[in-house]
Amino acid sequence: MGQYRLQRLNDQLRDEISQLIIRGEVKDPRVSTFLSINRVEVTSDLGYAKCYVSSFLPDGQLKHGVSGLNAAAGFIQREIAKKLRIRQFPKLQFVLDKGMKEGFKMVQKLNELERESEEIQKQQSENESN
Repeated sequence: MGQYRLQRLNDQLRDEISQLIIRGEVKDPRVSTFLSINRVEVTSDLGYAKCYVSSFLPDGQLKHGVSGLNAAAGFIQREIAKKLRIRQFPKLQFVLDKGMKEGFKMVQKLNELERESEEIQKQQSENESN
């Protein structure tokens, strides 16, 4: 399968899985609507698809959510396979992705450093004027 078609399939799977989660069609109680599918990577032979899951939920709840998605993978595959017309549907594997949380923490640290820098400059300008 061509790279462009594979990327379109990745995006389409991400959107379909996200819609199933948002609509609450995945009945596993561990799966929260606050879970987010960041990206999907389908292998070139369409055998497997890694789905990267993240959220701002605490780590314990996030791990439970990922295990709930893995338990419901068969249901999710069946529901999406009804909509997509591809010869072989990939086996879904859900993986924990902490990138979104870590990126948010990094932005907070940068903002804090910027505020501290502005305060230091303000104090220095006040000291020079005295």
